[in-house]
Amino acid sequence: MLGTKEIEINLGNKIIKIETGKIAKQSTGSVVVRCEETTVLATVVASDEPREGIDFLPLLVDYEEKFYAAGKIPGGFFKREGRPSNNAILTSRLIDRPLRPLFPKEYMNDVQIIVTVLSYDQKNLPDVLAIIGASAALWISNIPFQHPIGAVRIGLIENELVVNPTSQELENSELDLIIAGTKDSIMMMEGKACEVSEEIILKAIDIAQEAIKIIVESQEKLINILGKLNTKKEYNFSEITEKKDKYYKLIKNLYEPEIKEATCIIEKKERDNLLKKILNKIMEKLSIEDDDIYFLKNIYDDICREIIRNLIIKEKRRVDGRQFDDIRPISCEIGILPRVHGSALFTRGQTQALVITTLGTFKDRQFIDTLEEDSSERFYLHYNFPPFSVGEVRPRRGQSRREIGHGSLAEKALKSLIPLEVEFPYTIRVVSEILESNGSSSMATVCGGSLSLMDAGVPIKRPIAGIAMGLVKENEKIEILTDILGLEDHYGDMDFKAAGSSQGITAIQMDLKIAGISKNTLFDILQKSKKARLFILNQMNEVISEPKKDLSIYAPKIVILKIDTNKIGIVIGPSGKNIKKIIEVTGATIDIKEDGEIYISSINENSIKQAKKMIESLTKEAKVGDTYKGKVTRTTNFGAFVEILPGKEGLVHISKLSHKHVVKVEDIVKVNDDILVKVIGIDNQGRIDLRKVDIEENSIIENESIDHNENYD
Repeated sequence: MLGTKEIEINLGNKIIKIETGKIAKQSTGSVVVRCEETTVLATVVASDEPREGIDFLPLLVDYEEKFYAAGKIPGGFFKREGRPSNNAILTSRLIDRPLRPLFPKEYMNDVQIIVTVLSYDQKNLPDVLAIIGASAALWISNIPFQHPIGAVRIGLIENELVVNPTSQELENSELDLIIAGTKDSIMMMEGKACEVSEEIILKAIDIAQEAIKIIVESQEKLINILGKLNTKKEYNFSEITEKKDKYYKLIKNLYEPEIKEATCIIEKKERDNLLKKILNKIMEKLSIEDDDIYFLKNIYDDICREIIRNLIIKEKRRVDGRQFDDIRPISCEIGILPRVHGSALFTRGQTQALVITTLGTFKDRQFIDTLEEDSSERFYLHYNFPPFSVGEVRPRRGQSRREIGHGSLAEKALKSLIPLEVEFPYTIRVVSEILESNGSSSMATVCGGSLSLMDAGVPIKRPIAGIAMGLVKENEKIEILTDILGLEDHYGDMDFKAAGSSQGITAIQMDLKIAGISKNTLFDILQKSKKARLFILNQMNEVISEPKKDLSIYAPKIVILKIDTNKIGIVIGPSGKNIKKIIEVTGATIDIKEDGEIYISSINENSIKQAKKMIESLTKEAKVGDTYKGKVTRTTNFGAFVEILPGKEGLVHISKLSHKHVVKVEDIVKVNDDILVKVIGIDNQGRIDLRKVDIEENSIIENESIDHNENYD
């Protein structure tokens, strides 16, 4: 097609293609990104004018999974895509995080990025292509986007680091790490791991940076091919800058000492209230009009930022008086809620998480319907961040993207050490209620989650802890902060979270607001985070160091039976008659899997034993030499048919009804009679020969084990 341009990116054994000029041409910028048969469309549109009354970039990113991309039709009544899945929301955040810092701070036009998955081959994952596509769409547009970025996924398969592994390869990978950045620096990374070392993470970053450089250079090549090198829209921020400088100097000269004193108050609520009072005093003093309120708040925020950063860089101290490597006071409690299966209260400074573990059965699994094959999760974590945790009033309208993101990170941290189903057949739900927040609530969730799981008796391999690290960089001066406060996160240059056990990292997340840090600095951050993690683990181990041996008396007990798949129908019975009867009689919960595994669960152990016995009687095979109490189902002139097991009949030949000569079968037994019989043979076709046990034999057999056919009528 006329005007269509395409470039190819060669990453080892993978070719990524970026095409533009063919579809979605009315957007400000659009590209199609392909890797084999996985295809995504990335579009970006920006408003012509800035949004008034705000002091931030109104960037909205939507990642949309279309079921047709995988040849599927959505479930539900309407048979169309509904609200975004958790995976779509998490991918939207992955796209947003490395892009947002690369817009001019003064740019406040609405920007909307929509990435749509058009085709998915169940092999090449579309999330990394979505990040590349969003960057390329911005880069070829006239929006003032400063640098293109690239993104790759790094796996660790058989001790080899692999760039962009397939979904099948990831199933055997000890690392799943997405890294995004510019040509020269890493901007964002997020992933999960199976207790890998800090050294492996560093090697993964090195490999990723090489691949990202190739991706970024390809985007630069694309814009040259399009002839758009100098077509970025010119924005004149000089008027805003002059006005800002005027107010900045005025406020700083009059109020800097007062602001500095307020920022150093340790109690978050007291500090926030005083900073608000100072801001209100400034607005009253300067007679600020409504149109300039957000503008002034932005300047005030910049002054607070400078004060806090100078404290760290020049005065070598933090706002709460801690040393750079100090961790806030930690408190751990377990078993604080009486009826739940496991609970823990983890407090670190003014960040507090109440974490509850609930054990469930097979039916409590979380079933997921996405572009991948339908699956279920037996471990999942939900994170709740109510407004009272930060002293705010805010309507509650479902989970925010932030809550989903924080919950996902904590879930990744704990998941790799959850026992296998064969070892612990429970569904496990962990809920984190953030009661207070002043930095690093997701890592408090990890610590509280580990304590709660052990309190519930879940045999996790090792305890897990998490820590948030920060960084402040001014020119060549760099300071790394351990266990950052909310202020240090807000005004710092980095938010780095690492969780893991004593053996290695299980989850990691990093967001940078500056143009990169050196490899040596990254190494220092990883080493300091490890030291902090081990310190926190020691604190947790003083309260509980291994899972409790016994489950809560309120937790369900579970027994798993394995039967032949051809006997599933027998257990269920016609119209579910048998299974319904077992549930009604025993009160147990029964779930049957397609592979023949039967999950029997109940709080009452006797209920489980009874249900197990009833199922075993339904599925048991007759054995030569065994004696059964059966029911006569029909008679003929040559013998009587007796049901010895549910659905299993055998024939007592007329000659085997008695030691004496029998003229008529009905003289000995009638239909519905209960009689004792012994299996004397089973032929090649599975037909069972029986012999009636006489009175003399019965007196002997009464003291032996007799199989009784449970009555389901």
